[in-house]
Order: sequence, then C-alpha cells, then structure tokens
Amino acid sequence: MPNKPPFKPSSAAAGGWGALKASGESLLKNTGLVKGVKTMLKANKPDGFDCPGCAWGDPEHGSSFEFCENGVKAVTWEATKDVVPASLFERHSMDDLRKLSDRELESMGRLTKPLRYSHKVGLYEEVSWDAAFAEIAGELNALPSADNAAFYTSGRASNEAAFLYQLMGRLYGTNNFPDCSNMCHEASGVALSAAIGVGKGTVTLDDFDKAEVIFVLGQNPGSNHPRMLAELKKAIKRGAKVITLNPLKERGLERFTDPKNSSEMLLGLSTPISSHYLNVKLGGDMAVMRGIAKALLTWDYENVLSGTVLRQFIDEHCENFQSYESAVERSTWKEIEDQSGLSQRKIEEIARIYAQSNRVIFCWAMGITQHEHSVDTIREITNVALLRGNVGKAGAGLCPVRGHSNVQGDRTMGINERPSPAFLRTLGSVFDFSPPRKQGINTVETIASMLAGNVKALVCLGGNFARATPDTEQVEEALGKLRLTVNIATKLNRSHLITGEKAFILPCLGRTEFDEQLGGRQLVSVEDSMSMVHGSAGINQPISKELRSEPAIIAGIAKHLVGSDKVNWDGLIGDYDEIRKLIEKVVPGFHEFNARLRQNRGFYLGNAAREREWVTPNKRANFSYASLPLQTVVQRCDKAEVPTFTLQTLRSHDQYNTTVYSDNDRYRGIKGNRRVLFICEADLRKAGFKNGARVDIMTVSEDKRQRVAYDFTLVAYDSPQGCLAAYYPETNVLVPLYSVGVESHTPTSKAIPVTLRRTVA
Repeated sequence: MPNKPPFKPSSAAAGGWGALKASGESLLKNTGLVKGVKTMLKANKPDGFDCPGCAWGDPEHGSSFEFCENGVKAVTWEATKDVVPASLFERHSMDDLRKLSDRELESMGRLTKPLRYSHKVGLYEEVSWDAAFAEIAGELNALPSADNAAFYTSGRASNEAAFLYQLMGRLYGTNNFPDCSNMCHEASGVALSAAIGVGKGTVTLDDFDKAEVIFVLGQNPGSNHPRMLAELKKAIKRGAKVITLNPLKERGLERFTDPKNSSEMLLGLSTPISSHYLNVKLGGDMAVMRGIAKALLTWDYENVLSGTVLRQFIDEHCENFQSYESAVERSTWKEIEDQSGLSQRKIEEIARIYAQSNRVIFCWAMGITQHEHSVDTIREITNVALLRGNVGKAGAGLCPVRGHSNVQGDRTMGINERPSPAFLRTLGSVFDFSPPRKQGINTVETIASMLAGNVKALVCLGGNFARATPDTEQVEEALGKLRLTVNIATKLNRSHLITGEKAFILPCLGRTEFDEQLGGRQLVSVEDSMSMVHGSAGINQPISKELRSEPAIIAGIAKHLVGSDKVNWDGLIGDYDEIRKLIEKVVPGFHEFNARLRQNRGFYLGNAAREREWVTPNKRANFSYASLPLQTVVQRCDKAEVPTFTLQTLRSHDQYNTTVYSDNDRYRGIKGNRRVLFICEADLRKAGFKNGARVDIMTVSEDKRQRVAYDFTLVAYDSPQGCLAAYYPETNVLVPLYSVGVESHTPTSKAIPVTLRRTVA
C-alpha cells in the first residue's frame, strides 16, 4: 500500500546503524548468518572475489571489511540458498509469470539448469548443455547475415568472459556488441577520448588522499557507490572541500556515519560530506561549469586573482583555447543562471574555491551522462579542469564513476560496437582471420533494428535487457519479434519471459562461487573505475553442479558456432591463464598479465593522459568550444502551455541497477511503495495537487506515441522547480527510444518532458 503523507526522509545520517541493520537482514534472509559473514569477509580482498555491485576502487591497504550495505545486498542476493524449482514452468504459465513483479521473479532464487523455450510448446523445458549449444549455434548460422544477430553484454562479466565473447562474435562476423555502457557512461568515453585521448578517468584512489577539492556532479554515492563515502569523509576530515551539484538533496551527500568506526556508531556521531551543496536544475551542470570558467577568465583578465588560469600549462599542452575563450565570453550570466537555477554569486563562490586550490578532482555519474548535451557537458567539465592544469598531476583529475563492477573492463576487452582499427588489426593478426570492419550497432540502434526485423537474434551475457533499456513497450514488442533470444544469467528476470520463437536460459556461476575446471580452481579479473585490474575468485560451493562459468558457456557456444580451427576453446577453458596470455597479445597494457594479476591488489593499467601524454590526433589536450544549449528540457517545459515538468529516472536505495531488493528507500523516507514521484512544493501547487495525491505520468512525445506510467504517489521533496524524479525500471516506459544524447546515443533518462493527470481510481 502507498505511504500516507506526510513523507519524511530519514533524519539519520547515511551509513550508521541503519546500514548495519539492513546488512544483517539481507544476510539472514538470503544466505544465513554464518555463510553470509564468511562470504562477505572475502569481498574485495586479494584472496577473495570482487563484489558484483559497483566499480568503486579497492584501497591498497584496507581493513577487514571492504564492503558496504549495498555490497552486502548484491552479494547475498546472488549467494542465496534458494533455487528456482524444477516444476516452476510446469505449474505456472508464461502469462502468469509475467504478472509477477521484477523483485518476485528474482526472489525465486538461482537458476540451476539450462532451459529451452519454443513458441510451439509455450513454456521452458530442461535441455542438455550440448543440445543447447548446438541449437543456438544452428539458429545463428542459419541467419542470412552475421549482422542479423546482436551480442549484448552486462557490466558484471569478467575480462576473460568479455574477451572470449567479442572474439566469438567477430569470428562469427559481426561488430554488433551493444552493451550497458551505451546506456550509462558512453558520453564519458566519447567526450574524454576527444578531449584527452583516453575514454577513461585519470585518477587513482590515492589521488583522493591528496585532493584539496572534490566535485561530485550528478551522482548519489550513498546509494550507488557507498564505499566512496569513506573517501569523501577522509577528505573532509583533513580539510578538503567537497562541492556537490545535484537536483535532489541526497542523505549520503549530506552526512555519513561510518559503520566501521566504533566511536561514531556508539556516540551517534556523523561527518558532513558536502561543504557546498548546490541544487542545480536537471541538465544545468554545463551552465555551472561555464559559469566557473567565465569567473576564472574574468578574474584572470582583470588580474583580480593572479594565476587563476594556468596559461603556461595551456600553451604547452592544449589546443583551441582561444576558441573556448570566445565561447565563454559569448555565454551570458543570464543564460547561465536560467539554465542552472543558480545565482551568479553562488557560482562565483565555488569558482573562487576552485581558483584557490591546486589539486582538484571532478567526479560524475549518470546525472551528467543521460542528457542530450551530455558530451558537451563532460567536455565543459574537462575544459574547467584544463584551465588550471588539473589533469595529469597527483591529487587531481577526471573521474567518471562507473556503475557495474566490470563495465569499464568489458570495454577494454573489446566489447565495443565501434572498435578501433588498431584493435581489429591486432585481433586479426593474433587469431589469423579478418575481423569485420563494418561498424556495429549500439543498444538503442539494436532495439530499432529488432523492431524493423533486421536483428533477428539477441544473445545476452548477463543483464536484464527488457528492464535496463528505454521505451519499455517498444522494447517488449521488439523482443517478441525475434527468432532467437539467449540469456546467460544467474536468476530469472523479465527478459526471460518476453521471447520470440525460440529462447534459451543458460545458468552460470555467480561471482561468489568457485570455478573448478580441468586445470583446477580458476581466477578471473575485473577493472574498476580507477583502471586497477585485480583478480576475483569465488569461495562458495556452486549451488548446483549443473552450473557452468560464463567463459565455459561462451566457449561451448563458440565451438559449434565458429569451430576450433582458430581457437582451442577447450584449452582456454581448462586454464584461464591461457585466455590471459591471448589478452596480453591483443590489448595494450596487459603485458605479463598472469604474473601481475596475482600481485597484491593487482595492477594499474595505466593512463596516458595521467602522464600528460595526449593520444589525440593532434597530440594535444583539446578544449571544446560548444555554445550552451539553446534551452534545456527544463526551460522548454517551463514555456509549455500546460504544466509540464522534466523527469529524471533513478535508483532507490534498496536497488542495484534493475535488481530491486525491496520496495523501500530508507534515506528518502519511502516504505512499501516504488511507484512514487518526487516533486517540490511549488510544483505541487502549480499542478494543482496535494502531497500524497495519485497521478499518472505522461511523456510529451514528439512521435505522437502515447507513453504513460500509471498510478504514482506524489512525494514532496527538496528539489528545484520543474524537476521531478521517479524510480526505474517502472518509469523506463516514459523514456522515448528516439531521444538520445548527441554523439553518445545514450537514452536521455534524466531529461524526460512529462505532464501529470489525476489517477482514476
């Protein structure tokens, strides 16, 4: 049942006893206390496994507890003692199962046997591994073209699995590798590659110990990367400033009680996290950065603050500075204030802090990357960093904070629909074949191609494609048109229930389970947001002897699909060291991979921009000089004839990506209801509703297609006027397939124009 107003966020700091209580409940519910504690003590440890949750880095000299509340949830959710009963599909029709919520589906437990669905039979039946591999390969090889298939990847796959996956696909003949990066940090890769020559961040965890200022832009680490709070707390304690830009007031960015600190816990103490908290309007971050630049350049020109712009660094390392100066000069303070929702005084206040600091880190996440002008926004963040030389020195740099645990590593391994010519040349040379040169399709393009009937088969290495993607009704229609879907997964999810003619579910080992092959216990590797590569080895007995590892499943399909002439698939699966020997031949930076992986905490992959080596066509760091958007979506909505608002989709605190652990959101004060819509008091009055009213949310669609999310409860919340927020995947139905970022093609999930109407009971 929905909450009864008033809705009040928790008054407690992030972390603290609430985090301990939630962690304990998750342990007891899913794994049992003994197994759960034993498992968690090996999370993010050199002799243990990498948490299947976020991609935050691991400290070189950590404590006994290198996990957080949401890490406990992610691990115990996977390491559950429950299994999907063999009789499930005999007792329940597909239609009945589709009526269950996403949480109810995943709560059934682990999948343990390979399953096959055919439209003729109308349900999933058990199938042998060999038969599944042969039939999948047969279906794929029967397609008119390899480009009629797409190979999707989730960010939880290991480097070894991802490398084999892209190798199989390219031997098959396609570059169709849509992945979760297309929907989250694609804008970061595009922008950083153009600006500094590397599509990754330039900082390591050690830099957070040296930074004087840390910007946190469009990110909610308290729920999405909780271990980051410990670094922010340390920074505040030693006198650094944390400047937060976020439309919503998020508890994790206000105050934090470290559950590992006994005195804080016993005395009820907490640490303020943000020294400055600015509620920027949705899509207004570029304007804030432009305002900082305008202040710096003005002060430098007028000699108000000496050295605010490091011209020697710019002269030695950068290009296009004069064009950027002109773009900043053309941007008026009125434009900047209107788009950001912040005053010139507020922006100049943080600009002065920036100008007086020598080591500054800029962090951002999907609040920045899921807008139409996201690439320009990240280029502007980079511009501001370059103005003061904050790239390529200790305690400073650019830090896109990735979501899933190995999403960055998957891209490094070649999961890319637009691979570089150099990568393809090396891959072809090592394996003696001619990889396809035709550019592949990203996630949104894949959905469009499925709808058009061009993509007829979809293979998914993890993930929940139906729930992770935008425009839910169109995606489900697209999935229903397929000849073949294949899902490599640990648990049942919505994507498995929306099929075309044939479908397979191939159950795999979890990150917490040991992987026994002919060569003994195996180790896999992952890459975190700081480009650290480290090993991961599960410690728990697999929940079923039927399970196979992700690399073994890929190799099993590949043997039937492309044969073993070019690749000894069995040999690679017998000993993953052999996979890594091939990776080091193909992927730069992985020399002596096996030896370095077994070092304590692994190794740093390296980053040319960190060394001020710019791998751009002109061998320079490049300022961009884009104008501010003519208007943001918020501004467009403000001018509409009827009350129109801008909606962002986001996670609850009890959620990781599409996995929902409960219907609660402790920090935002929500209990027992996910169909809530956060709205400021002024907008409640503007729309003519009261706190607690029930409404339907409707997209203002350009293609005349009706997109409606039904029956949401309005929740008064501290946010800028015109800006709404609601949880996904429930509101993915509102995100138009056509609305994507310029250059990035990322769905604009943080900028959806919507109207509201009263729900009819």
